[in-house]
Amino acid sequence: MRKILVVGAGQSGLQLALGLQSKGYDVTLMSNRTADEIRSGRVMSTQCMFDTALRHERDLQINFWENQAPRIEGLGVSVAAPGSHEGPDGTQRAIDWVGTLDGYAQSVDQRVKMAGWMETFAQRGGQLVIHGAAVSDLDFFASRYDLTLVSAGKGELVSMFGRDASRSPYDTPQRALAVAYVHGMGPRPEHPGLEAVRCNLVPGVGELFVMPTLTTSGRADILFWEGIPGGPLDVFQSVKDPEEHLATTLDLMKTFLPWEYARCTKVELTDANGTLAGRYAPTVRNPIGQLPSGGRVLGVADVVVANDPITGQGSNSASKCAASYLASIVDHGDKPFDEEWMQAAFDRYWNTAQHVTKFTNAMLAPPPEHVLNIIGAAGQIQTIADRFANGFDDPSDFENFFYDPDKANAYLASFSG
Repeated sequence: MRKILVVGAGQSGLQLALGLQSKGYDVTLMSNRTADEIRSGRVMSTQCMFDTALRHERDLQINFWENQAPRIEGLGVSVAAPGSHEGPDGTQRAIDWVGTLDGYAQSVDQRVKMAGWMETFAQRGGQLVIHGAAVSDLDFFASRYDLTLVSAGKGELVSMFGRDASRSPYDTPQRALAVAYVHGMGPRPEHPGLEAVRCNLVPGVGELFVMPTLTTSGRADILFWEGIPGGPLDVFQSVKDPEEHLATTLDLMKTFLPWEYARCTKVELTDANGTLAGRYAPTVRNPIGQLPSGGRVLGVADVVVANDPITGQGSNSASKCAASYLASIVDHGDKPFDEEWMQAAFDRYWNTAQHVTKFTNAMLAPPPEHVLNIIGAAGQIQTIADRFANGFDDPSDFENFFYDPDKANAYLASFSG
């Protein structure tokens, strides 16, 4: 039986460990926290997962919360009109539409999911080691396993994987991030029965994303600001008190997005650990890490492809990476997991991940005219709105109509008359 070490217990690490376990591999999972510490800790992400990523969980029969989590049927885009924050009635939207998803999306608080998956892994006989691994630890452990996979996307271990400058156009954070989990948010009055992700764009300022989720205390909503660094939304770094974080979130909504603020008159934090703030530079790294002894380890998910969360792809990419690596491992049989195989496994994943990176980096930049035309036309033509919404599940489709002005114009022209 082949022995595999997975370091890191997030979406990718746990999904991969459970998948390998189901295929009969001898799997050791290393986490820096216990399941109880994860469950009672701070929120870790926003994790809206679209149909393809959810199907990877169903394939492994680890979709334990699918019947409890809200079913997100749509994805809406609203763009604040110039000066809209000055008006009192909350109606100043230059663009406002919602696209229908072909397959529903869901968000499950990672505190719920990761804790539950970790307990399942242990119950199924997996070796669980609670230890915050350093490079020196991996140097000791790796020789005892046929393959070591690093899925811990923060800290010292990431330093083993060098930045790929050719695939990383940004070397500084492009957004300041601030998340708050709340109870008591009202529905959008124009679609009161529709669960949807709402993408609110404030040109030159940043974005607010609102999404329904399942958290430790039941159904909730996530308020997620992405602020252009140095701008009016970049105010959360010094905020340490959770209630002050929420108050700041709501004040900014009242100023820039009054139609979303109007839904928040009765909100309260889900718990004292329901806020998160930070920033990081989106980075693609070389997939193979070298240990001091010369051994090799393979980076997983956001260890090697870390995109800004503006397109909500983090957990989706983690799930897709875990599924791709699982297939590459199983396909390889009993052959050694050498450097050539590691590069090939990453390249197989990059076939999907490159489209996510291109889409995300494009959305971080000021939109060119043809993109504005597409987003505007989606408010008039439902087919365009639906296609844009479903691109979040399969970003490769944006190659066909979104990036190139000629393709965009031809696509829009196909609807004329």
